[in-house]
Order: sequence, then structure tokens, then C-alpha cells
Amino acid sequence: MFGRRKKMSSAEDAADAADAAGEAEQVVDADAADEAERVRLEPEPRPDGPWDSTEVGEPGEGRVDLGGLFVPGVEGMELRVEVAGDAIVAATVVLKDSAIQLQGFAAPKREGIWGEVREEIASGITQQGGVIDEVEGPLGWELRAQVPVQLPDGTGGFQVVRFVGIDGPRWFLRGVISGQGAVQPQAAGLLEQIFRDTVVVRGDGPMAPRDPIVLQLPNNAQMVPEGVQQEDQANSRFSGGMGQLARGPEITEIR
Repeated sequence: MFGRRKKMSSAEDAADAADAAGEAEQVVDADAADEAERVRLEPEPRPDGPWDSTEVGEPGEGRVDLGGLFVPGVEGMELRVEVAGDAIVAATVVLKDSAIQLQGFAAPKREGIWGEVREEIASGITQQGGVIDEVEGPLGWELRAQVPVQLPDGTGGFQVVRFVGIDGPRWFLRGVISGQGAVQPQAAGLLEQIFRDTVVVRGDGPMAPRDPIVLQLPNNAQMVPEGVQQEDQANSRFSGGMGQLARGPEITEIR
């Protein structure tokens, strides 16, 4: 009697253990599903921009036409373009001691990629020895980073940078805020407004997700040579796992 009861208890214990393992597996699977759902959410509404080209009647009004992006013009700003190979893929607006780099990418039709991109940027910077803080800022979730850099005297230091991003219809717009606007985020209101008021021209042609939206120079651009050679930026603080960039010519816009 006791022997048989003991055998039944062992069987019950084994069943309980199996149930517990199954529950644990379900919890892990649920966590993984939640993580996947968080990363691959549909783009949220953008009542304050950035804008798709179909949402703005006159995108060129008050903005600089760069083809794939219409960038708001601000008095006293400098607009610099950056190239990958022969293609212009990014624009940087410089205002006094702050700057924001703007870059558009193709994205899936019903799937945002900013959550996934944030994870890749954070991983790349921490692997370099940097520090990342993910916070909810004026433009939504962003990364505030301390990125290792080499100082002019050859010693190591850190640069403070903010990575912001918005998912749109079949596109993703990333901004990289540097300078005083990154050190003191409360002073970056104008840079954030430039980001919000940017118009993205995705186009109707097929593009693979994360392909950069190619830009072009405006017809009335005044080129100011900087004498900066193209350089490999595989580990650039601006690449964030989204492709290599090289510095390009500077466009001066005075409005």
C-alpha cells in the first residue's frame, strides 16, 4: 500500500514538474512574444510630424528641397550633406553650438522599426564602452548616449549624443542631436521642431527596409568646400548600425 502510494506520488511530482516547466516555457515564450511585439509595432499616429509628402500641400514652402527630404529653413542655419559612395544620404542642420543630423530610410508598410533600431544602436555603443540611457523625451522614446571619442590631444573622452526616431508610412526618420542640444536637452527645442516639421518623400518605387532615402542638392545651393576627405565610418557614432556615412560638402542657407 505504502509502496504503491509512493509510486503514485512520484508520478504526480513528475507531472507537477512537467506542468511547471511548461508554464515556465510559456512565460518565456510570452516574454519573447511581448518583446517582438514591442519591437515590431505599427507606426503610431504623427499629429505633430514628421510628415509624409502626401500629408503636406506645399512641402517646399519654408523648407529646403533635398529631394527625399524637405528640411525646414531657419535663420542663420548651416545645412551640410553627407554621402555614402556617390549618393547623398543625410543632411545635418547646424545652429550655433548644436546640430541635428537627419536621415530617412525605407521601412515595411505596416511595421515600425524604431524599437529595433534603438536596440541595435544601444548595443553598438555599449560594445564600444559607451553609456546608454533610454528615455521618453519630447519626440517619444529616444537614446541619450555618451559615446567614446578620441580628443584632439589623442586622449580618450566621451561625446553626448541624442538619437531620436519616428516611424512613418513605409519610412523611418532618424535624427542625431549633438552639441549643446544633446548636453542640455531642454535647450534643443528648435532642433526638435526642425525634426517634427521635416517632410519625407519615400516615393512609390520598391525599396528594401532600411535602404537610405537618397537626397539631392537644391538648385540654388551655395557650396562651401570644407576640405574634408571621405573617411570610413564603420564605427561612427552616427552610424548606429544603419550604414556607413562619410562627411560631405556644406551648404550655407541664410534666411
